[in-house]
Amino acid sequence: MSAANTAESADFRGPLDITRAATVVLDAESTVIGWSPAAAELLGYGPADALGRPLTAFLSVRPAGGTLPAEASGAAVPGPGPPSLVGNEVHVARTRDGRELLVATATCPLPGAAGASGPGTPDRILVAAEVEALLHWESRIALLQGLATQSPVGLAIYDTDLRLSWSNTAYEREMGQPLAAFRGKRAEELYGAGSFVTPGYPHTLVGVMRQVLDTGEPVLDLHFRGQPPSDPGRDHLWSCAYYRLEDAHGHALGVCEDAFDITDRYRVQERLALLVEAGRRIGTVLDVATTAEEIAEVAVPDFAATVRVDVTRAAVTGETAAVGSPADMSLLRVAERSAPGSGTPDPGLPANGPTGSGPTRSGAAGNSPMATAPGLAAPGGPSSPGDPRQPYPPVVYPPGSPQNRSLSSGGLVLDEGTLVVPLRTGGGILGLVTFDRGEGSDASGRTLSPDRATTFDNGEVALADELAARAAVCIDNARRYTRERTASLALQRQLLPHHLPPRSAVETAYRYLPADDVTGVGGDWFDVIPLSGTRVGLVVGDVVGHGLQAAATMGRLRTSVRAFAQLDMAPDELLTRLDDLVGQPAEDRPDAYGGAVETYDVTTGATCLYAVYDPVSRRCVMARAGHLPPAIVGPGGEVSFPDLPAGPPLGLGGLPFESLEFDLPVGSLLALFTDGLIEARDRDVGRGLDTLGRVLGDRSASLEELCDRAVSELVPGGTSADDTALLLVRTRALDTDRVADWELTAEPVSVGRARELATGQLEAWGLEELAFATQLVVSELVTNAVRYAGGPLGLRLIRDRTLVCEVADTGHTSPHLRHSAADDEGGRGLFIVAQLVQRWGTRYTPTGKTIWTEQALPPAGAG
Repeated sequence: MSAANTAESADFRGPLDITRAATVVLDAESTVIGWSPAAAELLGYGPADALGRPLTAFLSVRPAGGTLPAEASGAAVPGPGPPSLVGNEVHVARTRDGRELLVATATCPLPGAAGASGPGTPDRILVAAEVEALLHWESRIALLQGLATQSPVGLAIYDTDLRLSWSNTAYEREMGQPLAAFRGKRAEELYGAGSFVTPGYPHTLVGVMRQVLDTGEPVLDLHFRGQPPSDPGRDHLWSCAYYRLEDAHGHALGVCEDAFDITDRYRVQERLALLVEAGRRIGTVLDVATTAEEIAEVAVPDFAATVRVDVTRAAVTGETAAVGSPADMSLLRVAERSAPGSGTPDPGLPANGPTGSGPTRSGAAGNSPMATAPGLAAPGGPSSPGDPRQPYPPVVYPPGSPQNRSLSSGGLVLDEGTLVVPLRTGGGILGLVTFDRGEGSDASGRTLSPDRATTFDNGEVALADELAARAAVCIDNARRYTRERTASLALQRQLLPHHLPPRSAVETAYRYLPADDVTGVGGDWFDVIPLSGTRVGLVVGDVVGHGLQAAATMGRLRTSVRAFAQLDMAPDELLTRLDDLVGQPAEDRPDAYGGAVETYDVTTGATCLYAVYDPVSRRCVMARAGHLPPAIVGPGGEVSFPDLPAGPPLGLGGLPFESLEFDLPVGSLLALFTDGLIEARDRDVGRGLDTLGRVLGDRSASLEELCDRAVSELVPGGTSADDTALLLVRTRALDTDRVADWELTAEPVSVGRARELATGQLEAWGLEELAFATQLVVSELVTNAVRYAGGPLGLRLIRDRTLVCEVADTGHTSPHLRHSAADDEGGRGLFIVAQLVQRWGTRYTPTGKTIWTEQALPPAGAG
């Protein structure tokens, strides 16, 4: 039989109730004169067998002594009977079939029997029942007594008018007064309005009880929040159950309520859930402001009504955590959140802006959209106080405030409804977190009685300390990342060109965007390198990896490319030299103590594209090492991507590079870029190239406009998972009247002829002021070519931003500068040339070499 069926069939009248027990009527001499059917059933004797016989024929004369058998009482009980049978007697009964049976008996004298005593006259009634049945019944009675007086579960009975009619001791403790003081009241009069945490039920206790009373369906495991009279102003949470009480005929008698206070357990669960939520939501990105906002979002409104996060300026800028007195710490308000309608006064006084003004997310550290130079994004981050780029208002707390005391002591400070926890890391302080519940409100912002304010208990203080500790670790990680990112950006900005001077060969525009805060600074770079003969070198490259190492490696490669380019190397030769340099193994260098210093090199996989454009011949030659080919837009707007031999990435070594040479009409647009521009998580390279070609096809737009459009369409928001470099070049050509070219024979007479040709051309250009120096230069260079190389010889003058003089021959030996002794008869010519010009050098060609010089033009209007 189930427990429910057992409860429904239970008879609480007891085994010795006269309506149930074996009943025997006795006269004064203990002779049986009455025998009930229950007695016949218990002992097996019928009335005919029992009437007229003495009681001793059925029961022992004296109460049973010694120890009751365990099978009879449920346990060995010493003495005349078990303690639960005090007031009753236990006898040994003999049944008709010869068995002995322990029975409990009670005797009740009959009214008036004392005056009419005698044989056959009723004197008293004896009732009997088996001891085991009586013990079972008394255990039920004890259970009811325990529920009424000792159980921690509050029990109450409400009548059909839903007024309290009975309660147990636990319920009285919640009320703080005896039952007589509140009997007859309704639930809302006892607990106030309250609220149900469990959804799907009526909003009031009266509504739930009325539903149970009307339907007869019990309501189980219902969570109710309210304030008991014994603890006014403080919310409690109960787990409740309601069920209808009925009489034997099924008529409703009322509603029974059992409620168990689970406030403490619920708060422990809430704290655990809050810690789990904090672990999931705090520190999702390496950004100080975002981490501060996350801890405020986690704590409001479940833990505090208002949360303020103030961090040191060092934490935002990535510097070392502050150590020292509060006067040494400059705090910035980076996050603040309050529950609706529960704003609390802020003791901090922002030095700039109104009190309590919060930060703006648009200027979060590391995400500033400003650029200090055209095309080059500047690293973000706050600057000096009052700077418009500073998004976080400084905060100064008055002496004696909880925040100031926390800074001074370096520990937690609890001041009624305010809890201040420092953000500690590595012996320093990164800032403060202020949890405020305010006057007259709890963690959820509910109004309390005017004479009471919610404070933080020991468990909540420990929870706040744990939350702050987790936030401090995340903020410190963000600080370290900010420091490395700032250093990487600064290094990268120093290594990238800040300004490209105007060139006669090309018109340029560029954009560089560092990677987002999550990925970190990469190693993309670009450059425009002036070469001899008014030519220009164009380079773009990408280093695998991110961070300081990638930025430093990028600087090494850019410097090497410029050095090789200044030697007038062909693009394929330059990449071969660069590949050899990158592929050299790093040697272990000893440190100050003689030990080896481990070096890291992340250049394997670096890519590069190098091109040289000659505005005189309008020819372009380029080669690439694993890099994307450029985009070329013709004068008519047609877009193409030349089939340039790919070549291996730098650092693999041993594989050749090939160059491609082609004509570039005047006004052609050449676009060099890195993969960060056209690749994205949601876009493949093909789509990126199509978009770039569509943007570049607009011939009416300027280069700056094209740069902006390309970045806007291909890098929405200005940041991506990789660095982005874009260099746009529009080609120009030198007019024929600015270039003079002659061919000479390799004879001594050609020296004089060269002087005459150069002098005549300078007079035509109005550069007579340079005639003397140019004659010396031409004489020395042609003389060397006639003496040490073969013909034919070439002489070319170019009037550009400087005067370029070039002498070409078929030799492959480069002259070198000598320092002649006083008695030497020669060797001073090239030294004299070097003193007369700004620059000079040698450029090798497939047919020989070219010696070139550059002289500064006289100021405009001179002479």
